[in-house]
Amino acid sequence: MHNPFIPVINSLLPEPHASLLAGILFGVRADMPQSFFQALVDTGTLHIIALSGMNISILVNLTAKITLFLGRKASSILTICLIVIFVWFVGASPSIVRAAIMGSLSLLALYFGRWNWGVLSLFLASGIMLLIDFSLIKNLSFQLSFFATLGLILANRKVQRQQKSGPLQQFIFFIKENLRYTFSAQLFTLPIILFNFHRLSIISPLANLALEWVIQPIMILGFITAIMGFFWLPLGIVPAWISWVPLTYFITLTDVLAKVPLASFNFY
Repeated sequence: MHNPFIPVINSLLPEPHASLLAGILFGVRADMPQSFFQALVDTGTLHIIALSGMNISILVNLTAKITLFLGRKASSILTICLIVIFVWFVGASPSIVRAAIMGSLSLLALYFGRWNWGVLSLFLASGIMLLIDFSLIKNLSFQLSFFATLGLILANRKVQRQQKSGPLQQFIFFIKENLRYTFSAQLFTLPIILFNFHRLSIISPLANLALEWVIQPIMILGFITAIMGFFWLPLGIVPAWISWVPLTYFITLTDVLAKVPLASFNFY
């Protein structure tokens, strides 16, 4: 199914901003300039445009918070319905379907109080998709999505919640948590990157730490841009201008870090 939001994004944003936003929101990278794609490889941030459930997670969290007053059961049902509508609108690509199934199962796991269902939901969602189309096992986006998600889930298994403390302690905690998630996602996607691109990124931890904090604002602004522009293109102009700022930060920093001497090296 054709994704109706891609033309909207392409009409409202220049390249590589448009293709980066499409990659982050929908896992689509067909129109991405090769030079910027290579910069993502060199900085070890390619997994960011491989849909790994992050957008579904944001969708789930926002909807759950908005509908929580209706009760946990009603909130869960409404959130799952919204996920189904989202998949129907954007098109049932492999990465989106996997992320949607996992998001729904994770929501049910949260409802029943079974936090350890995260890994099970990932394997179940991926297993169902492979039963339907086993050729997905060779799909790079599917591989990156699976292993990045697995790394994030495992990194989150024994999270110690931050107690109330001062601003400095909270900032240190934030940095430590981001580093832990970054290293975990990198560790699990590293074999895929090495096998497909024969390149090892030395600057990857720094790049991910500097870039990942801006993903959520990009996604929220991107969704607003795509949805408003879908109903009437001029409505998407203002949120597109706002989203251009964090997108430019992401692109500029990626290009700069990719040019750092010895940032990455090839091996054969």
